[in-house]
Amino acid sequence: MGAMAARIRALGDPRTDPWQENLTMTATTGAAQSAHPERPGRSDGVCSEFTVFTKIKPGEADALREDLATLADAADDERVHAAVRQIGTLHDARHVIFDNDTRFMFASVFDGSWDTYIDDFAQTVVGARFDKVFSHSEGFPGVSDPGAKDWFVAHQAPAGVFVSAYPDLTVQQIYKDQRVDDAFQEVLDTPEFRAALDNPANAELVATPAFQKLLEEAAA
Repeated sequence: MGAMAARIRALGDPRTDPWQENLTMTATTGAAQSAHPERPGRSDGVCSEFTVFTKIKPGEADALREDLATLADAADDERVHAAVRQIGTLHDARHVIFDNDTRFMFASVFDGSWDTYIDDFAQTVVGARFDKVFSHSEGFPGVSDPGAKDWFVAHQAPAGVFVSAYPDLTVQQIYKDQRVDDAFQEVLDTPEFRAALDNPANAELVATPAFQKLLEEAAA
């Protein structure tokens, strides 16, 4: 039983959990956030929405559509998933061409500060794809350009209403919860765990409400 607990605790330890290392790239202190100007967009708990509307350069809608198709095909590329995990704050994202191929929308949900979110895109392989897609929008300076943030602010339209199904969970917490659940489900299937539950020495622990709740959640 002690070995199982040690394994679960290790999942949240930066010294033993490689995913926790990525927290250092995206973690932003309150002091650092306050140094940035106020940014548009609504938040619900730890989650914030980001919606940008742009004008597509004349005659480039088909090229944008091709780039989006390439991006969609790359969604199964492990490098893309690794880059998204490296960013560590992106919940979801979508790209839409509308108004008879004249306008483009990019919308996403993220954790943390607006400025850190934009900075993180420029530092991964996702940034190059981001750059290529937005290159078809009028006036886009490039995601690494010093004027990129001002451009995004000018084209961002805050949501009238924004609601998250899990406002208290960051992407990193969701990753951790998934890893803990996977590890615990694996432990549940072992004869050693069954023996530990049946061991009279563990009866007091097994009978606690917290442990019973853990078993109920695992079985759900």
